[in-house]
Amino acid sequence: MPDSPTPGRRERKKAATRQAIADAALELFLEHGFDRVSVRDVAERADVSTTTLFAHFPSKEALVFDREQDVDAALTAAVRERPGGQSVVEALRAHALEAWVPIVTDPRRASFTALVGDTPALREYGERMWMRHADTLSAVIAEELGREPDDPACAALARFVLEVPALTAGRHDPRATVETVFDLLQHGWRSQTGPRDAAADGLRD
Repeated sequence: MPDSPTPGRRERKKAATRQAIADAALELFLEHGFDRVSVRDVAERADVSTTTLFAHFPSKEALVFDREQDVDAALTAAVRERPGGQSVVEALRAHALEAWVPIVTDPRRASFTALVGDTPALREYGERMWMRHADTLSAVIAEELGREPDDPACAALARFVLEVPALTAGRHDPRATVETVFDLLQHGWRSQTGPRDAAADGLRD
């Protein structure tokens, strides 16, 4: 694959402004709470107009989840641009290890999680965003595998994969947790069972 073109000056400036707005918003929300901070407050902290703010973010909630489009793009790229011979599950494992483990271990994550958990509007937005990510990932998996867009196996895989960040939160070894989850997705439940469990499963079959 050819390298992506280097962003021009205008694109870099636009990206920097967007990041400054998102950073200012998160700082204010963590300091004062989501409901006690207005969009105007965020614009003033970021030194931009409210018009500029809304040019980058369609809603106040979107200020908190500022990486939504980046996450969708990264999930799509992980599947479509995987090396030849690599399975979809292994490609998503590599993506999770590279992109999600650092986020889970970020010391700011606990404060961010508390902010979202304590704010109904953010919880609802986050749930809708999660479903959008699941739909995006399911569609690209189905496309890559030559299946129907609403293939249930592809939808299930997408949803399981997107549970990985939640499953790793608070774990002593997030990388090991990621590996365990993807081993399960790749090889099935029996890969996780010991001799006693396997014998019990055999009696049920």
